[in-house]
Amino acid sequence: MTEVQNEALQRATGDKLKKFNKIRGKEVQPGQFWDLVVLTAVDEDQKFAYELQIKEKLGRKELPFGLPYHVFADPPGSKIGNGGSTLYALQHLEEMYGKALSAFRVILIHAGGFSQRLPSASALGKIFTAVPCGEPLYQMLELKLAMYVDFPVHMKPGVLVTCADDIELYSIPEGDSIRFDSSGFTALAHPSSLSIGTTHGVFVLESSTKLGDSEMEYTTCQQFLHKPSVEKMQGAGAVCRRPESSKAALEEEFVYTDSTYYMDHATSVTLLNMLKEVQPLTCEIDAYGDFLQALGPGASVEYTSNTSNVTKEESGLVSIRQKIFNRLKGTPLNVILLNNSKFYHIGTTEEYLFHLTQDAFLSRELGLLPNAFSVCDLKAQEPPVACVMHSVLHASTVVSPGSVVEYSRLCAGVTVGEGSIVSGCWVDAWLSVPSQTFLHCLSVTRNGRTKFVTVAFGIKDDLKRSVASPADASALRYFAHGLAECAERWGLPPEGGLRFSGDQAACSLWNARLFPLCPDPRSSVTATLQMVGALREGSAVTPPLKDPRRLSLQEALLNKNLADMLRFRKGLFEDILKEK
Repeated sequence: MTEVQNEALQRATGDKLKKFNKIRGKEVQPGQFWDLVVLTAVDEDQKFAYELQIKEKLGRKELPFGLPYHVFADPPGSKIGNGGSTLYALQHLEEMYGKALSAFRVILIHAGGFSQRLPSASALGKIFTAVPCGEPLYQMLELKLAMYVDFPVHMKPGVLVTCADDIELYSIPEGDSIRFDSSGFTALAHPSSLSIGTTHGVFVLESSTKLGDSEMEYTTCQQFLHKPSVEKMQGAGAVCRRPESSKAALEEEFVYTDSTYYMDHATSVTLLNMLKEVQPLTCEIDAYGDFLQALGPGASVEYTSNTSNVTKEESGLVSIRQKIFNRLKGTPLNVILLNNSKFYHIGTTEEYLFHLTQDAFLSRELGLLPNAFSVCDLKAQEPPVACVMHSVLHASTVVSPGSVVEYSRLCAGVTVGEGSIVSGCWVDAWLSVPSQTFLHCLSVTRNGRTKFVTVAFGIKDDLKRSVASPADASALRYFAHGLAECAERWGLPPEGGLRFSGDQAACSLWNARLFPLCPDPRSSVTATLQMVGALREGSAVTPPLKDPRRLSLQEALLNKNLADMLRFRKGLFEDILKEK
């Protein structure tokens, strides 16, 4: 991307943030904003968490007023994916609004899931992940609404579908607008390298398309490929070449990849009618791969039986895909090429750290701050920086470059090493958080009383990797150590020392009962840092961890006390306001 393009992107992003800030905490008029904002949740518990946070946000005037904010939970039972969540959300809206829905412009944000790759978002949701900009502090929900602030005015009734853990930035020609006014589907498309195309959806454009230097172009799509190989992209004609005027600064070959899409009301009715035929859903459906692959004149039913990109192949998936294909076949797929745009994914600990502390481009484009709504002495500087959000830090604390501290209280003399995340913690005086450490404190309810569990993992630890039984726990790596070795360092008994919650056939760091249950947040953080320190220093924990009351992250989330976690944040909020 050239310097001119970067400047245009920065200006356009700043303009959107200013527009959203003008309506933040204000009553919006009909036609000025979305008619409905809808979040999806994985279950009723997550739905309750989202509704509680939205209520608090409205109370603090962090969102526009004058419209409903809905949260819809997936039905209990089988995982249904974001495609299934889309279908059930449409069903809920029809039940609530009936024919009136045909006049509404809806934004549907997929926010379900347990966020195993960014555990700080597991308890309260990745759509409520903090972003270091705005006053009061932005979370991903505000950022999504800000980046799409221009869409509703130029959109026919229908549904805009997007996800909670990505950011799309774009600029378009001055005086122009992105219009969602065509029938069928209309998708945003971003120029990407071929390697990125292998992990996203890729558009095969009509052969008549001639790419120019314009920041935005409207076209139609011949076929949609889902996570294709480079060979498949080349064979299908998805690979594009830059105009001569821009080749000097950019890769010559590229593809257009997906992000957010719109469907008009008639199309949503088509999908809703299909759901009525096949429910209850018993398999995961992808709102991108399974819907968009059915579109365009080049679409083929062959994709319905290709399960190479499916994590777990379930009975009924092929049949459901075929029904989707038959329902949507012939539906247009319009594409808006955003030639000066960027797509950022913030769904893992490593991505979160990089984009908030090291990514100079995103920092400039969004105006990210190293010290956002906090009591802290950090000053603006060039990346890599430390990033502190909604936290209270004693003047003597040290937060190393490349680390993020959010919703936390750090006492005198605390040191946070490089490349770490400290979330929701009260860290006692003179303690040190080692480099490359994820540290997160959760309030839990046990036997009717509030307790605290602080989980810690290495930034690169794989929480999803599982083994068949506790006997194989040595294969699980925790801070680069085998889990059996960790148990020995911690003084746990050789037999039965390592236990796992939930499904014993899938033992992982996610459900390993490692973390002490403590009476207050400060002792909880201290106990867990002692465990991590024993691994880093190669010594045993003294005294040994004899207390059997240890929980896994999975259990902590099942027993989380949301009200208490939000109360802790509110206390920080009030202290920060006093200082300001």
